[in-house]
Amino acid sequence: MLKLFIVCAAAGVAAGVGTGFAGMSATTAIVPMLVTFLGVPWYEAVGIGLASDVLASAFSAYVYGKNGNLDLKHGMIMVAAVLLMTVLGSYFSQYMPDLEMGRLSVIFTTLLGLRFIILPATKQAKLGFQVPADKRMMLSIICGIGIGFYCGFMGLGGGMMMLFILTTILRYDLKTAVGISVFVMTFIAFTGACSHFYFGDVTNYVPALLLCVAFTLVSALAAAAISNHMKDETTNRVTGVVLFGLGLLMLWESFL
Repeated sequence: MLKLFIVCAAAGVAAGVGTGFAGMSATTAIVPMLVTFLGVPWYEAVGIGLASDVLASAFSAYVYGKNGNLDLKHGMIMVAAVLLMTVLGSYFSQYMPDLEMGRLSVIFTTLLGLRFIILPATKQAKLGFQVPADKRMMLSIICGIGIGFYCGFMGLGGGMMMLFILTTILRYDLKTAVGISVFVMTFIAFTGACSHFYFGDVTNYVPALLLCVAFTLVSALAAAAISNHMKDETTNRVTGVVLFGLGLLMLWESFL
C-alpha cells in the first residue's frame, strides 16, 4: 500500500506539473509509472491517466481563460474534430501488447523532457509568420483529426502534440497555446477515459485511480496559477526537467 501511495503521488504530481505548466496530457507521466512500478496493464493504466486528466485539464483551462490566455472559438473547433477519432483510437489500442507500449511510453516521456529543456516551445512560437484566421479554422479541423486518433490510440502525448501544432503550425503564443491545449484535453480525456473503462476493466485499480486523480488535480491547479505569472521558457524547462528525470528513472527500472 505504501508503494502504491508513493508511486501514484509521484505520478500525479509530475502529471499535474506538466498539465499546468505546458498543457501536457496527464497520461504522459502516469501511464509509464503505473506500468513500470505497479505492473498495471497498459490499457488500464491509460484509462487511469485519462481519468486523472479530466479535472486537471478543466481547472487548468479555467485558470488560463481567467488570465486571458484561451481562444475558445478555435478550441471548440478542435474539440469537435478530435472526439470521434479519440473513441476510434481507444478501441484499436486495446489490442496492443502491454510491455511494448509501456516501454514506448517511457522512451517518449524521456525524449519529451529532453526536448523541452533544449528547445522550449516559446522559441518556436516566435518563428515565422502568423496564420490568418480562415486558414487557422481549417488547420484546426485537420490537426484535430490526427490528434484525436493518436491520443485515443496511444493514450498519451495528445497535449504535447497539440502544443507543438498550436505553436509551430497555428503560431499561437505559448500561454494561449497551453490554454487551448488543456481546454481540448478536457474533452479528449473524458471521452478516452469512458472508452477505456468500457472496453477494459479497472475495478482492481480503484485506489490507484483515486490517488492519481487527486494528486494530479491539486498539482495542476498550483502549476497553472504559477505558470501564468512566469516567463514562458522557465515553465517549459521546469516541465522538461521533471519529465526527463522521471524518464531516466523509469528506463532504469524497465530495462535493467
